[in-house]
Amino acid sequence: MKRVVITGLGAITPIGRTVKQYWDNLLKGTSGAGKITRFDANKFKTQFACEIKDYQPLDYFDRKEARKLDRFSQYGLISAEEAIKDAKLEFSKLDINRIGVIFSSGIGGFETFEKEIINYTNNHFNPRFNPFFITKIISNGLSGIISIKHRLRGINYCPVTACASSTQSIIQSFNYIRLGKADIIITGGSEAPITESSIGGFNAMRAMSTDNENYSSASKPFDKNRDGFVVGEGAGALIIESLDSAIKRNAKIYAEIVGGGESSDAYHITGTHPEGLGAYLAMQNGIKEANITPKEVDYINAHATSTGLGDLSEITAIKKLFESNIDNIQISATKSMTGHLLGGTGAIEAISTCLSVNTDLIPPTINTTEIDENISKKLNLSLGKKTSKKVYYALSNSFGFGGHCAALILKKYVS
Repeated sequence: MKRVVITGLGAITPIGRTVKQYWDNLLKGTSGAGKITRFDANKFKTQFACEIKDYQPLDYFDRKEARKLDRFSQYGLISAEEAIKDAKLEFSKLDINRIGVIFSSGIGGFETFEKEIINYTNNHFNPRFNPFFITKIISNGLSGIISIKHRLRGINYCPVTACASSTQSIIQSFNYIRLGKADIIITGGSEAPITESSIGGFNAMRAMSTDNENYSSASKPFDKNRDGFVVGEGAGALIIESLDSAIKRNAKIYAEIVGGGESSDAYHITGTHPEGLGAYLAMQNGIKEANITPKEVDYINAHATSTGLGDLSEITAIKKLFESNIDNIQISATKSMTGHLLGGTGAIEAISTCLSVNTDLIPPTINTTEIDENISKKLNLSLGKKTSKKVYYALSNSFGFGGHCAALILKKYVS
């Protein structure tokens, strides 16, 4: 098996349009929540979200290209280009047949779909659809666009597993490279779900916070007063490659990927198992694959969406698996700052976990002031401020509707 490392990072998030901005604001404990500006949200129970501030497509794309791309694809391309530049990839000097793209989105071009259907409803006697309608909405379109742009002929596809999508993209990329089927893969995920139908749909499920008066602190994982997640948007991209390839290119190495655990909760289409059975199995599988024990894990970037059942089931699984080492593990929930990017969330959280391994700094969990009585107050939940801690092994969790569970294990790189 080949060793697999991370050599490039890219991100556009509600708290920063570059990796540096994103990371700096994570460490500061910056909330990305604000009143929705993209449409009039006053008719909805939830009127706030974690939007990318003042985003203008023409800052990144020419007018013709922007018209062909849904917002989720725009975000994904922006993050991918930053990661490619960060990794100093020169495709003309590499074997493009062994460079792939595995890039996810949970719901794809939701904004385009909504606008086109509304337009059709209003004009159904003379229906006119955008010629790019289909290519803008399909979730796999983004991975294809990245591949086409750089003429990369390796593996190219898009796992779709709701909020676990981009973590599973990273895990599948890891597997392809360690098995010798690719040298380099551009991986990650993107989502642009701040639309009327998305807000309305999640409100109907009673999944989102409705704390409109206190939106900046509404995402409060583990807090007894949490009332649902806060939706966010954006994308994260990682360049991962074999260690042989990275050394040959003299690339900088952020961290090593050593395990990826996957499982099914097999319980409910949206709810997590009360005992966290799927979460437990995914983490256990990842740790086994990394050939380490639970005692060696220093930090967990929790999925922790700020929902009543979800937070509790994940913590239950963590306490069961890491029982003998729970006092030494730092846990944090970066969704308290970014909100929940659905299919893009695993990618930006893999980036922050990677940077924790690289810098020995752990972002805080913000907004949480009163721990749920069902969650032990003795846990190290990184409340309110960043933590300095040696991080040799870190774990990043992602769980999606449908019972999809994924856990990524990263290690400090040692040559």
